[in-house]
Amino acid sequence: MIKIGIIGMSPGNAHPSSWSAIINGTYNGKVVQELGFPAVADYLYANQATLGLSGARVTHILTQDKALSQQIARSAGIECIVENPGQMIAAVDAVILARDDAENHREMAAPFIDAGIPLFIDKPLCSNLDDLQYIAAEVAKGKFIMSCSSMRYAGECMTAKAELSSLGKIELITAVGKKDWIKYGVHMLEAIFSIMNDPIPLSVVNTGNENGAIVTINFEGGLQVVVNLFMDISGTFQVSLFGQRSWRLVEIKNSYAMFRDNIIEFIRSVEEGKPRLDFSKTEQIIKTIIAGEESLKQGGKIIFIK
Repeated sequence: MIKIGIIGMSPGNAHPSSWSAIINGTYNGKVVQELGFPAVADYLYANQATLGLSGARVTHILTQDKALSQQIARSAGIECIVENPGQMIAAVDAVILARDDAENHREMAAPFIDAGIPLFIDKPLCSNLDDLQYIAAEVAKGKFIMSCSSMRYAGECMTAKAELSSLGKIELITAVGKKDWIKYGVHMLEAIFSIMNDPIPLSVVNTGNENGAIVTINFEGGLQVVVNLFMDISGTFQVSLFGQRSWRLVEIKNSYAMFRDNIIEFIRSVEEGKPRLDFSKTEQIIKTIIAGEESLKQGGKIIFIK
């Protein structure tokens, strides 16, 4: 049995509760709602038949507040509450850092990286080049660090990838989503990179503003991608693929399934002793996210990715 510790939570991020419930096979819908996530309670209820992953269990929880830890523990059947990283390191086989405040990831991850604990860091991995270089250096030393958006494993993306050859050479991809570039642009990029087998980005331009990102990315081979994210837009996450022969619209809706498959990939990675997702793929996506933010700060300047 792989004992997993989970670290949470950041505002608006339900992953500590939902991911723990998916792994442990139990949830308390009332407590999940009290935490402020009624939609999560609904999808856990709807997917009760597939809750629970054999061979793994979330056994320990660490947050910035003991009362919050107790609430999350009740929501997903987590037995042990710890108050510092050292207590968790001594008790678990792997850790999920289930917060999406990327600016804090390096500090929170460092004790587990130093201890050699297999670690999954929720999206986005980080939001600046200094932190990315630190993490890349630790990976180069052989440390087990895995990070991605669950959209990499979305069934809708896998279906689109299977149909890709029927579209002919892809000339243009457009993507539409909601909320901010740092936390949600990574979702759209993970979907696109996954469908297209992780192409190499060359340059990024962000001509949006603080309420909306309009990001154009040029890739090796001539592919152009335009990602549109707006804070108050309605609708689903959508990716449109335009090929020389045909086109496809991909609507990504099944959050539960992609979360579950992402967690399964992490657990399989722990069993195999190394991440099944090559870090270079994550690194390219994070470089693109950072370049998009830098372009906006510089008034829409083109940023070349080295």
